[in-house]
Amino acid sequence: MQAKLKAIKQELRQRMHQPIPVQGKWLGQVVTGYFNYHAVPTNSRALVTFRFFVTELWKRSLRRRSQKDDTTWQRITRLANDWLPKPRILHPWPQARFAVKHPR
Repeated sequence: MQAKLKAIKQELRQRMHQPIPVQGKWLGQVVTGYFNYHAVPTNSRALVTFRFFVTELWKRSLRRRSQKDDTTWQRITRLANDWLPKPRILHPWPQARFAVKHPR
């Protein structure tokens, strides 16, 4: 997760002055892709943590855009709710996932 967050931080730095809807759409795609791969049962805490840290990085990036910044947690929470997907488990348990039952 740290490597992905570091890559997101670098990319947000390059995309800092793009409009917020463009940033939000891109971040939503990144978070969706991460969730599609890592959303296995019992991993919900890590998904919530990842979304929180992406929101934190986005807030820092938005605050660096101006000296007269007024980005509050209420605003960034609203942006995150609008653009970032909520974490949810997408993959079934292994018993339901594998079709072949080995006789043991």
